[in-house]
Amino acid sequence: MLQKTKLVFFILLFILFYKNTFATKEYPVPYPPLTPGIFPCMNCHEGLEKNKKKRTLKEMHQDIKIENHGDRWCYDCHDERNMDRLKLANGEQIKFEDSFLLCGQCHGNVLNDWKKGIHGKRTGSWNGVKQYLLCVHCHNPHNPPFKPLKPEPAPIKPGATLLKPKIDNNEKKSH
Repeated sequence: MLQKTKLVFFILLFILFYKNTFATKEYPVPYPPLTPGIFPCMNCHEGLEKNKKKRTLKEMHQDIKIENHGDRWCYDCHDERNMDRLKLANGEQIKFEDSFLLCGQCHGNVLNDWKKGIHGKRTGSWNGVKQYLLCVHCHNPHNPPFKPLKPEPAPIKPGATLLKPKIDNNEKKSH
């Protein structure tokens, strides 16, 4: 009986160690680019009444315009109980470093590509330590699409610039 108890204890210890050591480092990311002087949010939001009504902000954050992101409001992503955390659709609070989980709720196909290294930027060794940039390192979370780009001209087909011999259709072919 004592041996089974020890085994269960070590299994639980291993699971706890694994979860806290490896799972949190599965996608190592640098700290997100938060606006200097604004974070931590609770320095100002502590004790303020939570107004969930969508409106034009007039006292703070006037520069933030939620565009091209559906009919969203601050509290759709920021947790109203703790503005220093983000909020998943199920109400779970997450750190800003885990914002890829929040973005991935709506952009699941892009999240899968990001995890595989197809979308976004990743640095490090192919078989060693990697660091992933978060969505917000490239996309403004309040207005995520890139600004329109002027298209470049179509590429020139291979061979179109090579000198080709002129064929005179009037020449008689001899066999």
